[in-house]
Amino acid sequence: MAPVATSDLPPSSTEYDISENYEGQYRFAPIEEAEVSRAMVKRYFNTLYERAVSDVVIIGAGSAGLSCALHLSNHRPELKITIIEANVAPGGGAWLGGQLMSPMVIRKPADGFLKQLGIEYEDEGAFVVVKHAALFTSTLLSKVLAKPNVVLLNATAVEDLIVHEDFDGQQRVAGVVTNWTLVALNHDSQSCMDPNTITAPVVISATGHDGPMGAFSAKRLVSAGLTKGLGNMRGLDMTRAEPTIVNNTREVVPGLIFAGMELSEHDGSNRMGPTFGAMIASGIKAAYEAIKILDSSNILRGKVVSKKA
Repeated sequence: MAPVATSDLPPSSTEYDISENYEGQYRFAPIEEAEVSRAMVKRYFNTLYERAVSDVVIIGAGSAGLSCALHLSNHRPELKITIIEANVAPGGGAWLGGQLMSPMVIRKPADGFLKQLGIEYEDEGAFVVVKHAALFTSTLLSKVLAKPNVVLLNATAVEDLIVHEDFDGQQRVAGVVTNWTLVALNHDSQSCMDPNTITAPVVISATGHDGPMGAFSAKRLVSAGLTKGLGNMRGLDMTRAEPTIVNNTREVVPGLIFAGMELSEHDGSNRMGPTFGAMIASGIKAAYEAIKILDSSNILRGKVVSKKA
């Protein structure tokens, strides 16, 4: 089945009676309701069709997940990177700093990522301050979405992990099970509403610490019998927490990498609170770990079938 064409050649704007006149004479090109529906439907479902097999799935579009996506896309533009975000609004907890205050604190050397994004900041010596966390998140999000190889499916929940027995007889995470978030939140109020799936040789989970949708993969590994139990996040210690999160970003079971605060729940490490350098650096390290897996594996139809010699 060939992908659905996303557009026919439209008439030139000069063929319409339009006017960008702000003195009471603004006129739009004509449109019909069905045209709007078809424009959305064919693009959205063509994306679902095309991304049913992805190269990398990232669960969570917070600061760690988005940093991972940008770094991975910059270094491997040929990869099909699919981000799944349960909320309507991507960004996770990175729209504000601590206690609903707007400035964002980032410890060095993670300020290098801000330079890459072109975001201005105030230098406080050991750390820098972005005037508003939303400036960081909106800039990062816009750069990620501009990448032709990145797709974001927001308002979409990961309900489960695909787990296969691999070529070595190990249990391997081989993709994700998805549903629209509003469906996922209403399974108890309706009859069975079955999900969809996305196959991928690498899944990166960056769903944050425990919460309504938080630490999803860490908790699912326990209930699926793939890990013995949650480590449970420890108390706040910025000095210990940030390097621990970054340095322990890794493949926790075959096919599944943890990044960001989900690691604190899995490993039982400290939280860092309102400082965001570790989220950036953990996302970047997750990208490096994903590249290692992809480069060392033989992959067929989105599945790791063997290791390279």
